[in-house]
Amino acid sequence: MKYETPVAVAFSDVSMPSDPVVVRNARLRSHKNWSDIAIRVSDILISSVALAFLLPALLVVALLVKFQDGGPSLYGQRRIGLNGREFRCLKFRSMHVNSDEILAKLLREDREAHAEWQADHKLRNDPRITALGRFLRKSSIDELPQLLNVLRGDMSLVGPRPIVRSEVCKYGKSFEFYMSVLPGITGLWQVMGRNDVTYRRRVALDRLYSQRRTVKLYYQILFMTIPAVLFQRGSY
Repeated sequence: MKYETPVAVAFSDVSMPSDPVVVRNARLRSHKNWSDIAIRVSDILISSVALAFLLPALLVVALLVKFQDGGPSLYGQRRIGLNGREFRCLKFRSMHVNSDEILAKLLREDREAHAEWQADHKLRNDPRITALGRFLRKSSIDELPQLLNVLRGDMSLVGPRPIVRSEVCKYGKSFEFYMSVLPGITGLWQVMGRNDVTYRRRVALDRLYSQRRTVKLYYQILFMTIPAVLFQRGSY
């Protein structure tokens, strides 16, 4: 059988309607099969080695974030994971400490920003982000504390990006697929263009990964993440 690359997987049938058999299979993925075990072992080994190797750099970043304004270095936002369970997704703080107030004011006063936020829950020119935070986001360094989430079993290295409760409505029936796997630090959405990809396409990519997840695809996405991060594709 010819193996499909992540690109082929991502775009081969994104317009196809949901198959009830596939939905039923997604619901039954709670049991552990050999692929689940191999991926979890890989998550633990790779995350442990990465944390040990990166620890000095992570401490420096934490101090820089702390010293820029005196706020906390880490930020933990409630996200939705496997089977709909909520967890705190860790990041280096990239926003001002009063970011909620800044966002609320912007959305009240700027119609274009409000429309952009409603479409993708992203802002290309986000006033909440600090100067250091912008660099951390562009380089994806802000995501590195999620290696701890991986070790704790909240996340995998590869999977759908964890979403907040307000984004569930954007998934519709595909939310069942999202909940059938652990959310990931990287995934098809990231290697296919990240923020340059529409939210609708992101949902389709998440659904397809949950349907076709294999150890081979897991490692292929990991390797594809390297050039995606280096060239900062769709990162802002």
